[in-house]
Amino acid sequence: MTETRQQGTRQIPIVCPGHTRPLAELQFLAVSDENTDSRTFLVSACHDKLPMLRDGITGDWIGTFAGHKGAVWCCRLDPTGYLAATASGDFSARVWDAITGASLFTLPHKHIVKTCDFSHDSTRLATGGHEGLLRVYDLTKLKPGDSNVEPALSLPQCDSEKVIISKCTWLDHSTVLAACGDGKIRFWNVTGGNLVRTITVVDNESVAVRDMELSRVMGNDKNKLILTVAAGDSVFFFDLTDGANEEKCLLKLHKMPIHFRDEGGCSLHPHGKKFIAGGSDLWVRVFDFETGEELECHKGHHGPVRCLRYAPNGKTYATGSEDGTIRLWKTDA
Repeated sequence: MTETRQQGTRQIPIVCPGHTRPLAELQFLAVSDENTDSRTFLVSACHDKLPMLRDGITGDWIGTFAGHKGAVWCCRLDPTGYLAATASGDFSARVWDAITGASLFTLPHKHIVKTCDFSHDSTRLATGGHEGLLRVYDLTKLKPGDSNVEPALSLPQCDSEKVIISKCTWLDHSTVLAACGDGKIRFWNVTGGNLVRTITVVDNESVAVRDMELSRVMGNDKNKLILTVAAGDSVFFFDLTDGANEEKCLLKLHKMPIHFRDEGGCSLHPHGKKFIAGGSDLWVRVFDFETGEELECHKGHHGPVRCLRYAPNGKTYATGSEDGTIRLWKTDA
């Protein structure tokens, strides 16, 4: 039974079974072209080694990417929806045909791979993990079936020590953000291979950045590019509208009733007026962006919440838990 701490917000989410181990990451993607209607997809990474593709509206299972021999920490679709990428504990990342589920490329690493992300034009893939190296692969130079693949670029996060990369995402065609285990987010120019800037999210090198989401939000004057970050016991919002050369702009910092030391994440609503967060307990919470006030608090999972994301239209959001299920919730139900 789904419970809530606030009257008037009780709801029963759609439960998406199929996984058998804790979830690690979720991603929505809305795709459309001139010949087909718009459709929303949801991909999930899980410790059961079997990332899955679902209909993002109904939660119906579409397919499974089978081939990894270790836990899958990250699963991403490219902007077109034709490719998928996964990062795994089997010391590899893979690129898949998202239509057929066939494995196209295997990218070997020397340690656990925690994160991956496609460039905006789908020609490159960035990866990171326990090696402490941000790798960038040129997918245009690879052939299906390639397994012994070298990256076009490999960037250590710190010269003096190994710093684990927990998340990576492309800011623009030449800049990749690497969220790290030392509480910092590093902006790398992957054309020249140089560090552009560093944001110190938490001034404590033992506190890792657990989650990072880059989203475009409609504002009164212009579309804002907001970086939403979960670290320690707080959620942070940075304005990156003017790109990597802008001075650090911390918009909001809200302390949470949970912590993100071992799991959890956060996601900003597409309108930018509220956000969701989950982590060290079973509750899924909705907060006001401006004040940090808790608006809703739902219980449905039977294990700690490990990942959360709003759907592109903002009408629903997905949560993944240690209980092995994905749940789809309605916004403003």
